Amino acid sequence: MRDIFSRLQEIDRRWLYLLIFAAVVIPFLTGLKLPAGVASPATTDIYDYIDGLAPGSVILISVDYSPASMAELEPMAKAVVRHAFTCGHRVIAMALFPEGAMMVNRVLDEVAPEMNKTYATDYVNAGFKPGSVAVILGMGKDIIGVFEDTDAEGNALSNMPVMAGVKNYDDIDLMIDFAAGNIPFAWITYACEQYELKVGVGVTAVMATDLYPFWKSGQLVGVINGLKGAAEYEDLIQVPGDGMLGMSSQSIAHALIIFFVILGNIGYFLARRRP
Repeated sequence: MRDIFSRLQEIDRRWLYLLIFAAVVIPFLTGLKLPAGVASPATTDIYDYIDGLAPGSVILISVDYSPASMAELEPMAKAVVRHAFTCGHRVIAMALFPEGAMMVNRVLDEVAPEMNKTYATDYVNAGFKPGSVAVILGMGKDIIGVFEDTDAEGNALSNMPVMAGVKNYDDIDLMIDFAAGNIPFAWITYACEQYELKVGVGVTAVMATDLYPFWKSGQLVGVINGLKGAAEYEDLIQVPGDGMLGMSSQSIAHALIIFFVILGNIGYFLARRRP
């Protein structure tokens, strides 16, 4: 037995790298989606809030991430938009991050056709608007005015049914910021605190710990935490997607690494006991 474990310690590490590579890739090739488990309360709070809104409510989303963070944030953005459409809510999308303008289209262009939703009636993309804090403050008084009455394609927002009755934050039932930077803090400081707008966030895992205190204090409706949060939300709406697929790959790879660590330690201690 000791000889077996000793030989395991001498295996070329490149074989281990190959096994890890296979563990990561196979779920994507096979479409394996493992259960997400019990959703965290911070994720569930956003789901419950959207689910509890009356049909026809207005949800504002701000897509503030680049392709570098797309793997974590796009699955949750799609899941939330899909949930909003399922509940019969209107969606107004925008971006305060330059590359977010492209990310908005990736989300809406996939989800809206699947849900048979019509542009300008059920949803609209207001596009990218530079200025961050100035934009957030301005929208508290006049949303259409801040965007100069044009959407991302130059169409008049004021003529769209989706914008009917929407003047400022008083007419927005929930705002969710999907971000990889510090923009969520601006939404909390200015939209939530000054205008009492209900705000939720979907962020990368590395940012989530900084935002949980705002959720605990009631300043955030909820926090969707990275790829795990995306998988949880997909599980809540019972529509498996890239979040659950990515978590399956990550979970299998982590389990394999833990197995190798345990095996290596057993071999090490047995080798030390050898005369």
